[in-house]
Amino acid sequence: MAERTTVGEIRRVIHEAYPPQLAEPWDAVGLVCGDPADEVNTVAFALDCTQEVADKAVELGAQMLVVHHPLLLRGVTSVAADTPKGKVIHTLIRNGVALLAAHTNADKARPGVNDKLAELVGIKPGRPIVPVEPYENLDEALGLGRVGELEGPVTLREFTQRVADALPETEWGVRAAGDPERLIKRVAVSSGSGDSFLDQVAELGVDVYVTSDLRHHPVDEHLRAAHLANPEGPAVVDTAHWASEFPWTTQARDIVEGALRVNTEIIDVRTDPWTISAHKEN
Repeated sequence: MAERTTVGEIRRVIHEAYPPQLAEPWDAVGLVCGDPADEVNTVAFALDCTQEVADKAVELGAQMLVVHHPLLLRGVTSVAADTPKGKVIHTLIRNGVALLAAHTNADKARPGVNDKLAELVGIKPGRPIVPVEPYENLDEALGLGRVGELEGPVTLREFTQRVADALPETEWGVRAAGDPERLIKRVAVSSGSGDSFLDQVAELGVDVYVTSDLRHHPVDEHLRAAHLANPEGPAVVDTAHWASEFPWTTQARDIVEGALRVNTEIIDVRTDPWTISAHKEN
C-alpha cells in the first residue's frame, strides 16, 4: 500500500470498483470538486451530500467525501454561497474536502448497490433485472437490479417485516401491495426509484419486487396487468429510497479500506426527507 493517499488514488479505486462508463447517459458521476493531487488522511462516505453531511465531513476532519447521489445532477447556473448547492460546495472547498459521486455506475457494478440490497433482504444476487450487454453468464452480468431466491418460502407479510428489519429505519417504514398470505420465494430488487422496471419484473417469474419511491397508478396498473396474465404475478414491496441505498456506504468503505492506507468514516445522517408518519387513531 502507498504511504501517501491522494484524492486521485481514491478516485481510481472507486472507479475501478464502479466504472464510470457504466453510468446512464443522463448521470453525472465522478469528481465533483477537489484537487486530485491533494493528500487524504480520512475519507467519509454518505448517500447524499446535504449541508448537514458536508458539515459533518468537516467536523470529522475528512479530506474527501464519497457519495452515491450526485450533488450537481441537474444543471445549475450558479454555485453562489447563498444558494443551497452553492453553500455545500463552498463548505467543502473552503475546508479542503473533495467530493466524488458514484451513482448508476455503482448501481450496475458487481458488487454494487443492488448486490448489497439483495443480500440484506435474504437472497443471493443473481441476474440483473436489466443487464448490460454483452454478457456470457446472465447470473453474473452487470446491470440494474438483481434477482434471487430465498432459502425457503415465507408469506408476503413475513417478508415485508424481514425487509423492514434488515434496512435502516425511517419514519416511512416499509409497505407492500399484494395478498399478505401469499408465499414468497423468488425475489427481484432494485435500489432507489424502480417503478420504471415494473413491466420487466412481471416477465421474470418473481413472487415479489422490492424497490422505492413507488406511486399509486404505476403500482395499481402493474398489479392488475401482471395478475391478469398470471394470478401469481409479482407482489410489490416499497421502501424509503434512502433506506434501500444507504447500506452501500459500508461496501464502498470496505473497497477503499482494502486498497489504500486511509482512515474511513461513515456519515450516518438520515437524509430521508420524511420525518413524520401517522395513522388514524379512531
